[in-house]
Amino acid sequence: MNEVQRAKLVLKILNKTYPKIKVPLNSKNVFTLLISVLLSAQCTDVNVNNVTKKIYPKYFKPEHFVKLGRRKIEGLIKKIGIFRIKSKSIYRLSKILIQNHNGKVPKTFEELEKLPGVGHKTASVVMSQGFGYPAFPVDTHIHRLAQRWGLTNGKNVIQTEIDLKRLFPKKDWNKLHLQIIYYGREYCKARDCYGISCKICTTCYPKRKKPFIVKKP
Repeated sequence: MNEVQRAKLVLKILNKTYPKIKVPLNSKNVFTLLISVLLSAQCTDVNVNNVTKKIYPKYFKPEHFVKLGRRKIEGLIKKIGIFRIKSKSIYRLSKILIQNHNGKVPKTFEELEKLPGVGHKTASVVMSQGFGYPAFPVDTHIHRLAQRWGLTNGKNVIQTEIDLKRLFPKKDWNKLHLQIIYYGREYCKARDCYGISCKICTTCYPKRKKPFIVKKP
């Protein structure tokens, strides 16, 4: 079985398992989506949602966060990992959005990736989930699963993103990256499946007997 055949099988299983998919991070608008994605680095979506449900009813525009200032932002997000660094990024990017973009989140990768605390993965999530632009956000979890499923042999998330975009139709990217995340959490866990027990792994590699070792990015 080659990678193209494996990709078709993966897509078929994921569409059957998750015909409808929900965006895991709660948000009120594109700006709060950007903030939630930034907060989710090294943190679970559940934790982010628990923290932001007390923030977004009152604070949901760049102007709100600039007015709050860094110290008060820290207080609001202190239950989230590396909150001091993240509060600094939120404050600075809010100021830049007001000064350079009329308080709006820009709709291009180039402009998004210029914002403090916003890398390519965060920009990809905002472009796909916020603006509906075809993008394929790849984090370490998707990188791990793509390797297990024989869709990439890339040693980093950049190569994995290139490979996945090549293997799957553009129209499926936005839904597919979420399907992969949900499937990984439920069926193909890092310390549970090991590449030898879930339906995708056993279908793509029926003869695999030993745990699959992932090349870390």
